Amino acid sequence: MEYVEVEQKFEVPNREQLVRRLAELGASSSTPVRQIDTYYNAPHRDFLKPEVISEWLRLRDQAGNASVNYKRWLPDGAPVKTHCDEYESSVSDLGALRRMLAALNFTPVVVVNKIRQEWRLGDVVVAIDKVEGLGSYVEFEFDGNANSVQEALDWLAKFIANLGIPLGEPLNIGYPHLLLGREH
Repeated sequence: MEYVEVEQKFEVPNREQLVRRLAELGASSSTPVRQIDTYYNAPHRDFLKPEVISEWLRLRDQAGNASVNYKRWLPDGAPVKTHCDEYESSVSDLGALRRMLAALNFTPVVVVNKIRQEWRLGDVVVAIDKVEGLGSYVEFEFDGNANSVQEALDWLAKFIANLGIPLGEPLNIGYPHLLLGREH
């Protein structure tokens, strides 16, 4: 499952309760960081055209460190996506990459500004986000070895159930979708 991301996302009704539970379980945490993500549309293929957006190109600025990322959600054409192909690389000059994308007619669509704190417990990375204009969310990402997407999803479901804390409904879309009002 090289370059495949399997994650589950939820709104967080009580962030402090989630943080306490992760600490009780012995999860290690990172320092919170601000991530400013700019999402782009491509000139050769309109990422926004399908009813269900299935791909994004993103530039991230995180405390002076930058990256470029492309995600394509799968299964292709399905209204509910379970995983994605993901390709990411660091960028040494974010301004030059922005100018390059503009010269190639890639257009910025939406900016997601968030504070993220990551926790790790075994094969799961838990990212707790405070998203400007949206609220608090949590992403559970499987970061282990699995033989299939379903095996990774089952692992995440068990992990989430073992937390024993209430979460909001599962979200099968990203923050850009929410900010653009593209809930479908």
